Amino acid sequence: MRLTTLQAALGSASIFFLAHPASAVHHGHQQAHENYGRSQSHNPEAGGPKLVKKGTCTLPKDSTDLVFVPGASNNGFAMSPDQTCDSGKYCPIACVSGKVMRQWDPKASYVYPESMNGGLYCDNGTPKKPFDGEPYCVSGTGTVKAVNKCGKIVSFCQTVLPGNEAMIIPNDVSSTLTLAVPSIDYWNGSAAHYYINPPGTPSSVGCVWGDPSQPIGNWSPYVAGANTDAEGRTFLKIAWNPIYTGCELAKTKPSYGVKIECPNGGCNGLPCSINPSTDGVNGLESPVGTVGVGAATFCVVTVPKGGVGNIVVFNTDGSGGDSAPEPPKSSVQPSPPPKTSSSTTPPPKTSTTPSTTAATSSKAPTTSAEAESEAPSSSASPTSSFRYGGIFHENSTSTASEAEDSSSHGTTTGAALTAATDIVAPVSTTSKNEGAADQRGAAMAGLVIALVAAAAMY
Repeated sequence: MRLTTLQAALGSASIFFLAHPASAVHHGHQQAHENYGRSQSHNPEAGGPKLVKKGTCTLPKDSTDLVFVPGASNNGFAMSPDQTCDSGKYCPIACVSGKVMRQWDPKASYVYPESMNGGLYCDNGTPKKPFDGEPYCVSGTGTVKAVNKCGKIVSFCQTVLPGNEAMIIPNDVSSTLTLAVPSIDYWNGSAAHYYINPPGTPSSVGCVWGDPSQPIGNWSPYVAGANTDAEGRTFLKIAWNPIYTGCELAKTKPSYGVKIECPNGGCNGLPCSINPSTDGVNGLESPVGTVGVGAATFCVVTVPKGGVGNIVVFNTDGSGGDSAPEPPKSSVQPSPPPKTSSSTTPPPKTSTTPSTTAATSSKAPTTSAEAESEAPSSSASPTSSFRYGGIFHENSTSTASEAEDSSSHGTTTGAALTAATDIVAPVSTTSKNEGAADQRGAAMAGLVIALVAAAAMY
């Protein structure tokens, strides 16, 4: 399918999505890095008076749903290690695997710094729930599982949103683990976003803001995202991390890959697989994969209502442990104790490494998960969906067409379908996991919706 044809289909789909009014200006991974980097600096100006902070809060100990995030000053909250939860501020919380935060500033929109206001309100040393009748955390939709076939521990690091979008919420996967996937009533309709660390990297090591010296944390090769819409469909994405592909680390192929499987069948968009041993760095296998932020490739699978999508992590040499590894002691614990192508050359089948030319973005369709967030116990719902920071904000639209050179900031308009030249037509073969022999009509309809959702993840 040529890009013009796909754009026409997306245009039709966007008419439906535009029934929900929302607009956004999107920023990508580069902005997330810059924003988080700024949040690490809390020193007073040189020569200025030393600030005395009063009424600092500590993460509550009255719930097994809460995860203590280590740090020198954050007192267990999902914040920068050197950041304190001071009186008058909202302090984000980390939930156990499979659950999402249910507390945030009822007035917070996707405008910085309001987008930081997740979690509990610190009232002179006492952490309080903004929605008093609601729990700290609630179960996600349960539609996505992480499956580890590597024989060593694999950590999925979830970003904090609303919050500073650092990937510090730990999920250690020894065998199979249900990941937190938000429904449409989550804050601003946003999605969950994960960084996938190399095998053998526990969350205590990998779910920490890192540096380009090693491919872990925010420099890990792969990212994933997911959300469930009002009709019960889950849009599940895997992608190359543009921060990784844009640095020296990308000169060495990862020894592991990721793919999406649907054990119960019925999914649209399969195969969706990243295997650097066969496709190279920034290559993937997908009938409709495309290029996003920083020219990094991604693919999306639509999981039907009632279905489950697995993000499978595997060794590229085909090896794997005979038995699942034991999770490390640092794994998720309750509150303390302390293939497509974007190049101008024809792709072989569906698996190539795209060109690194600037990715362009078409007019932005609305995303599948678009629905106004419903406040748990009050009518105060987020009304704005301005985007600041990371890449997985699911209810945003933009009417502006943008193109940005990937060598400058590595970002593109978030809600737009991005591609450098053309989209490869879907392959005629059917994955054994798709569970449907005749998918052509239904699959394309589902994939149109999925691509709309996928583009907004950037």
